[in-house]
Amino acid sequence: MFGNVTRFNPEVILTASDNMEFVIRIVVAAVMGILIGVERASRLKEAGIRTHCIVAMTSAVFMILSKYAFVDLEGVEGVRGADAARIAAQVVSGISFLGAGIIFKQGKNTVKGLTTAAGIWATAAVGMAAGAGLYWVAATECVLLLAFQTILHQHQIGTDAFTEQEIRIIMGTDDRSDFNKFIKDHNCIIEKSTLERRGDIVEMNLSLRAKIPLAYEEVLDFMHIHPSVSVFDVDTI
Repeated sequence: MFGNVTRFNPEVILTASDNMEFVIRIVVAAVMGILIGVERASRLKEAGIRTHCIVAMTSAVFMILSKYAFVDLEGVEGVRGADAARIAAQVVSGISFLGAGIIFKQGKNTVKGLTTAAGIWATAAVGMAAGAGLYWVAATECVLLLAFQTILHQHQIGTDAFTEQEIRIIMGTDDRSDFNKFIKDHNCIIEKSTLERRGDIVEMNLSLRAKIPLAYEEVLDFMHIHPSVSVFDVDTI
């Protein structure tokens, strides 16, 4: 019934060793995706082990399809030549949309997920390289990605060295100078602030970047020393 169709089947041309090679490529991509995901998950990022594993593994499958799914059409009269890069090109576009979904705005001045989105994009490249059989390229990308993520997280430079925090405090006006010193001691860069005064009570809302993030214990100590502080909320972004 399907005799005319099954003769145009990649499995007719591909051997068992070919299929085993494809399995190895998919497994290699999945393992590298897991390694990248472990690093991200250890930092409580939006996309973790499962996401990176799926992205790498599926990218490898798409790359295999892109290269070999049309091998049986070679030389078939009346059939357009298959472009081996067309599926791979669509993977890049599709991963870009996935990365865009990870990036989101938090608060009024903060954007989160940029590094994770870039990591997802890079993980797709690792999977595609493994799917293409370029194991050294895939391994090099995986190692460099893990190294950069780890080293640059431990030795942060520029604005990456600052922690973004949102602060809301309600206190007596007499304690404002102590609070300003408290903020200054943490090498904070205030990006936005609002102040509302009601008699002897002042309410402040701050968006800042802190070289030394405000810790829970420090907030408790400040409230203990200054009884006029009725509210001291710190949200680390």
